[in-house]
Amino acid sequence: MESNGSLCTIWTTAVDPADLNETVRHAPHLFQACVNKTADLRVTVVGEQIFCVQIHSDLLDWRADYDRISYAVIESPSDLSERCLSFLKAFRLRFGAFDFALTDDGPVFLECNPNGQWGWIEDHTGLPIAAAIADLLLKDSA
Repeated sequence: MESNGSLCTIWTTAVDPADLNETVRHAPHLFQACVNKTADLRVTVVGEQIFCVQIHSDLLDWRADYDRISYAVIESPSDLSERCLSFLKAFRLRFGAFDFALTDDGPVFLECNPNGQWGWIEDHTGLPIAAAIADLLLKDSA
């Protein structure tokens, strides 16, 4: 939140290590290597169902401008699907929104958000994520 009370977000930005100094120790930070990505993947896992979307944007962080994104529903590579399912099983989760940077060498894991947003993916692709969540909840309550 800015000093005037308005909400703000900090998007992923490139950082030159030479620009870092001792002030970085005053707050938590997350630094990761920059990869030469060709696209991003959002893999939404609901129970055993996997919804994979390739996200194309010319931005380092596509979340900064949703108007500059295009989407393509793709089949999740089987090894990636297996790894996502294993991840959720290890953490005893039934849902995960996985983000990957797609490179010429394959996908690079960025994060799994166990409460990740999915409505915008459904809106833009027609994937039945809400129905999958409802089915999972009904199955778990039976």
